[in-house]
Amino acid sequence: MRIGPRFVSVLRATIGPLAAAAAGVSVVLAIVLTDHDAGARSAFDSSYGYDRTWNAALRMVRVDMNFKVTEKDEQNGYLIFEYKTAETNNKPSSGSMELVRSKDPDQPVHVIVQLTEMPRYHEQVMLDSLARKMRQEYGDPPAHPPHPVTPPDAGSD
Repeated sequence: MRIGPRFVSVLRATIGPLAAAAAGVSVVLAIVLTDHDAGARSAFDSSYGYDRTWNAALRMVRVDMNFKVTEKDEQNGYLIFEYKTAETNNKPSSGSMELVRSKDPDQPVHVIVQLTEMPRYHEQVMLDSLARKMRQEYGDPPAHPPHPVTPPDAGSD
C-alpha cells in the first residue's frame, strides 16, 4: 500500500496542533504543580540575635502592619497571624513567621515566613521589611567574631 503526499500533509496538519496542545498542557501543569510548593516559604538569616529579632518581628506584624496575631510562642519562636492585602480585598488569610535558633549563639537566627495562599513575593516583602526595620532600629548587625582556625597538625617526627 502506498501513502500519497496528500495523506502525509493531512497527517502533519493534524498531528502538529495536537502535539503543540499536549506540550502546552504539560507546561501549564508543570507551572501549576510547582508554583504552590515553590511559593510556600521564604527565609533569611538575622544576625541581630533571637531576642531582638523576635521583638522586631512581633512589633512589625502587630503594630506596623496591623495584622491580628492569633497565636504566638516566644519560647518556640513562632507567630501565626491573619494576613490581609488589598489584592484580596482585605480578606484575611493565614500567615506564619518562625524564628529558628542555631545551636551556636554566634550564628544568625533563621527567619521563615509562610503565606500559603499568596504569591511568594508577599513573603519576601515581609522579610525585607523586617530586615529594614531591624537595621533602622538597631543599626548595622553586630559583627560576629570569626571562628578560630586551628593550624593543621604537624604530625610526629
